[in-house]
Amino acid sequence: MSTLRHQVLNIYKELLYLGKSYPLGYTYFRTRCHKAFSKGAGLTKEEDIKNAIARAEFVKKEVETL
Repeated sequence: MSTLRHQVLNIYKELLYLGKSYPLGYTYFRTRCHKAFSKGAGLTKEEDIKNAIARAEFVKKEVETL
């Protein structure tokens, strides 16, 4: 498994874990998170994947502040 794939899976799992305490509910958060990651499933360029990971890290920080 490539390191980028491993990073993507880790951030996805972390976001799902943080979503358990999301104010609008876990199912709302999970469906939105799943849509966002599904949208980026076709990315093949390393730079694009790194940008998507950085965006997910930003979202993670925002959810942590809630």
